[in-house]
Amino acid sequence: MRMNSTAAASTTDKSIARSRWSSSWKRIMRFKILYLLLLPELLYFVIFKYIPMFGILIAFKNYNIGLGFWDSPWVGLNNFRNFIDGVYFWDILNNTISISLYKLLFGFIAPIILALLINEVTVSWFKKTVQTVTYLPHFISWVITYGLMVALLSPGEGFVNLIMKQYGFQPISFLTESAWIRPLIISSDIWKEIGWGAILYLAALAGIDPSLYEAARMDGASKWRQLWHVTLPGIRNVIIILFIIRLSTVLDAGFDQIFMMSNTFNADRSDIIDTWVYRQGIEQMQISLATAVGVFKSVIAFVLVVGANKVAKKFDGQIW
Repeated sequence: MRMNSTAAASTTDKSIARSRWSSSWKRIMRFKILYLLLLPELLYFVIFKYIPMFGILIAFKNYNIGLGFWDSPWVGLNNFRNFIDGVYFWDILNNTISISLYKLLFGFIAPIILALLINEVTVSWFKKTVQTVTYLPHFISWVITYGLMVALLSPGEGFVNLIMKQYGFQPISFLTESAWIRPLIISSDIWKEIGWGAILYLAALAGIDPSLYEAARMDGASKWRQLWHVTLPGIRNVIIILFIIRLSTVLDAGFDQIFMMSNTFNADRSDIIDTWVYRQGIEQMQISLATAVGVFKSVIAFVLVVGANKVAKKFDGQIW
């Protein structure tokens, strides 16, 4: 009897599996056009994201180009130890985290404020003009941006220093003084990305039901009350999701920007992990060490994303 019941259960499980497979296949065939459209994106991630992940093995080897990937000797965690025990580890880690947190604090809030302000504009042509002017800097490379900063802030012929000289102030070498480099990094990043970041929030604001504002006005709510009780809750999930994404890049302080703005005079306040990896991995060909640092950053980013997502779920339930 026991064997018969076991065989019956096995047959039932197989029939359930076949039923699920048949149902899934029918669903795939029903939406086959959409799946075909999705296929190039899936191939992109497999070819350029997942297959190259085998390269993290270099972090555990003393990689030698002459010996190749497989014949290079294994060294375990030595590359990680060399990075953490290095003389510059705490300095570049402090610079990276400090710059990233300043960007997260000011650069994350700025697009939200801009989107809220633009959303209150009722004149259509002025609204479109502001949107265009604010998101155009996103398409300017950091090379050109730094050139503009040199034209404005250089101690000799910079526009700002010329104005300061006219009013009797001593010129300041903004781009070579350590005290000024971080404010310049943060402010230039906000100027460049604030308009582009506001686009998503404007799209979320457009999706808020206008009847909610009408109900709030009928209840006597002021503009500030409407903002607090209608507008911000309406875009809360978008804010949380973008915050989680932004938090995952807390160790990516912006290589292009820092590489352009960092120099010998301000390196003590601007040198970050990415610029250090560039020098070690590209200039000095310590590929294993550079790969180990990349793995180190990825692990921390993964932990931050998972932790932030758990906090977000407790804060506002399941947001996905």
